[in-house]
Amino acid sequence: MYLLKNAKLYDGTGSEPFTADVLVKGERIERVGQGLVAPEACEVIDLDGLSLAPGFIDAHSHNDWFAVKKNPEKYFEPFIRQGICSFVTGNCGLSAIGFDKSSPHKDKVGGGLFSYKDTKGLYPSAASFFEAVDMHSPCNIATLVGHCSARASVSGYANRKLTDEESGAMLDILETSLREGACGISLGLMYEPGIYAPTEELKRVVDLCEKYDVPLTVHPRACSAVSMEYPLLGRPHLLRALDELVEITRGRKVKLEYSHAIFVGRKSFRCKDELVRILHELRESGVDAGFDIYDELLGVSTITVVLPAWFRSLSAEQKRSPWVRLRLALLIKATILLLGFDFSDIQIAYIGEGYEKYEGKSVHDLALQEGKSDLDMYLELCELSNFAGRVNMGPYSTPEIVSELSGDPYCLYMTDAWVEENGIQNPAIYDCFPKFLKHSLQGKGDSMSACVRKMSGAVADRFGLRDRGYVRPGAFADLTVFSEAELLAGEEDRGHSFGIEKVFINGHKVLDGGCIAPEALHCGHAIRTR
Repeated sequence: MYLLKNAKLYDGTGSEPFTADVLVKGERIERVGQGLVAPEACEVIDLDGLSLAPGFIDAHSHNDWFAVKKNPEKYFEPFIRQGICSFVTGNCGLSAIGFDKSSPHKDKVGGGLFSYKDTKGLYPSAASFFEAVDMHSPCNIATLVGHCSARASVSGYANRKLTDEESGAMLDILETSLREGACGISLGLMYEPGIYAPTEELKRVVDLCEKYDVPLTVHPRACSAVSMEYPLLGRPHLLRALDELVEITRGRKVKLEYSHAIFVGRKSFRCKDELVRILHELRESGVDAGFDIYDELLGVSTITVVLPAWFRSLSAEQKRSPWVRLRLALLIKATILLLGFDFSDIQIAYIGEGYEKYEGKSVHDLALQEGKSDLDMYLELCELSNFAGRVNMGPYSTPEIVSELSGDPYCLYMTDAWVEENGIQNPAIYDCFPKFLKHSLQGKGDSMSACVRKMSGAVADRFGLRDRGYVRPGAFADLTVFSEAELLAGEEDRGHSFGIEKVFINGHKVLDGGCIAPEALHCGHAIRTR
């Protein structure tokens, strides 16, 4: 039992902060008020000069894949140090759940980014996953069910329309997961096999989201003005990808969450205003549209992210055809010219064991080093990694764009980050949420009350996370204590968090003064929404 005294309390509602005491009993908040008296055998913690908020919720995560690791602690520690207590996982169509345990395509689940390596087992259903992570994960885990995972289960990476039987099986997998407590469905239209899904298939997925009143989160087919998914000329590809979402949700009462509003390549930045306008117009038409962002200017993806779908679907022999290489070279050169993004902006994070010499260097720098063309170097790196390498790419945004989007009323905050076993890490694992807070204090983002809400109560409301995201009696005691002075003084992008003083997860004091309590690292709950 804890009594937190004299805190500057941001309660998750977006209201202005106020001074309050919070009594924690067991896993839940017992009372919130002023002048509370500590019961017997209660630890009193004076928070005078510090701020208290609901434990932060990462609105876009892939930590479902890491919650089922045999030893999950290291994958969550840097997030706890950011004040994050809960995650909405299973994004980008690539959920750890949502496949048939007897499928011959289980190796395709994860889209090349994630896999069931060093896990306690396989968890194809939401029910089995929730049972595996409840009180066995350091943090609370909600999960979406991924369309890519379900489609891969029934047809692998087949580049075609599904048969009626396959479509029925895929939709049944998705619906079963929703019945078992998944908080929504995610699409990954830039990843295999989601890239092969036609419009009618996506509309049937929307039907399920509307039926169960759950969000549809979408990684669109393109996040840049030019991509490999559409003809080069004409309307910016980022906006064409958004047009597809308008088409599949038009006239529907559905919660559409546009994942990671980013603008890959300098010439994509001009799309920002129209993207926001379209999402707001969707809301006016009845679609509950929103989006999420991270406070970073780069992102992580597979090395194949700039390869067109037609090239990825070729055999190894076809990929080496001189005609195919010429076609690819011309297409990529035109894309670079139109995008304002080239091989010098692709940093190698990981190729594979034995290729550490490539890490931290751009494809362009490696090409100069090896005396090869940028394209030949890039394709060689793809082949060395078996087309599964990892890259850090930028620019995805600018400080000005992040600042403006942060203040949008329909924006949520997230990290879209995970701890990698090898190579260069995504900086968002360390200080993404403290940066949101710091920039709010500096007047570069939303107000502090709104900022806290966008990483707590608003996320809980959006995804149906009951009794999470608020500091109020009866809610789970997920609490984050931070110092506004330390946030303002903290140095960004230094590979560590700053400004976060204490973290409680389900009433357990997990972080205190920089120290993680080992005995409390398995206190996270599975968050079922049904």
